[in-house]
Amino acid sequence: MRFFESQAHNLGYRTIAGIDEAGRGPLAGPVVAAAVILPDDYGNVDIRDSKALTARKRELLYRLIMTEARSVGIGIVESVVIDRINILQAALKAMKRAVNGLKEAPDYLLIDGRDTIDLEIPQRAVIRGDQQSISIAAASIVAKVCRDHLMERYHLQYSQYNFARNKGYPTKEHREAIHRHGFCKIHRRSFLCKID
Repeated sequence: MRFFESQAHNLGYRTIAGIDEAGRGPLAGPVVAAAVILPDDYGNVDIRDSKALTARKRELLYRLIMTEARSVGIGIVESVVIDRINILQAALKAMKRAVNGLKEAPDYLLIDGRDTIDLEIPQRAVIRGDQQSISIAAASIVAKVCRDHLMERYHLQYSQYNFARNKGYPTKEHREAIHRHGFCKIHRRSFLCKID
């Protein structure tokens, strides 16, 4: 899980941030990105793609990463902006905010997916990076847990949609709740086609 980090180190980079996002697919809520700089030679075999972990394991690893990382940045882009600029641009915007939120300036970025970020920092996009890079995997955990916490808070305002359970994703229950109650403030209007 350190191949891409080691490769960057061999090129002379010393402060490598892994970046990932959570929340591209939901019908409601923000897209959240995280940027994580881990200590050099940091290893933890439990840190991997957040989607491969249970919610309990993600929470435990989230706390560990927040304690042991050199720096963590979070970027959030709300649903109204997603509707205005589209989900890809919103995800890239959240990633840029996450990098800019780091207390320690990175000199190299490893980004999950196909796209790079509009920043003048050397960077590499890695398809399925959350399965191949410990830094990106750590960022995937932080982004997912942060977004889940936000959706649990939104549940207190909009309990009829059960965001505490579905986290805004288009489950059968969530789609039925939209048909019954209509949209709320945090629904993505541009995702209307997904509720049929």
